[in-house]
Amino acid sequence: MKIIDYKYIEQLLERYWQCETSIQEEQILRSFFSQEKIPAHLLPYKEVFVYQQMQQEEVKLGIDFDAKVLAAIEVPVVKARRLTITSRFMPLMKAAAMVAFVLTLGNVAQHSFLGGDDLDYNYETYKDTYNDPEVAYEKISSALMKVSEGIHKSQSKLSSDSLLKVNNPKDSVTE
Repeated sequence: MKIIDYKYIEQLLERYWQCETSIQEEQILRSFFSQEKIPAHLLPYKEVFVYQQMQQEEVKLGIDFDAKVLAAIEVPVVKARRLTITSRFMPLMKAAAMVAFVLTLGNVAQHSFLGGDDLDYNYETYKDTYNDPEVAYEKISSALMKVSEGIHKSQSKLSSDSLLKVNNPKDSVTE
């Protein structure tokens, strides 16, 4: 190349450092610096353009690059969950429980703030329903015996049920 051509290369270099060159002009610079004979004042720039060219030759995408990228960004398949009736109505049940809780608190607060005058804690005003204490004792002891028998029956049923579960563990799992 002649001196005039070197001036053109220097102008291209200035434009290159200011990021004003086109792709064709950068290609001209790469081809110029890939030559064997380069003027001494332009030698420091040779490594930049030769390095870029070597990097472009080294970094090549494989044939399967597109397939790998598409496989990585493919939309995953969403599996449907099985919804049961209880899981569908669970929010409704929670809301109903909260409403029941708030209404109960409101009822208790209303009863305690308005004063339940109908409750009588004066034990002196209580009247006996039976004139004979022996009859009253008989009635209360028969009522307590019935309660005791009911508790005994329920406890024996619970213990027999638990013995059945211990003897048949397969049945207790399926219940």
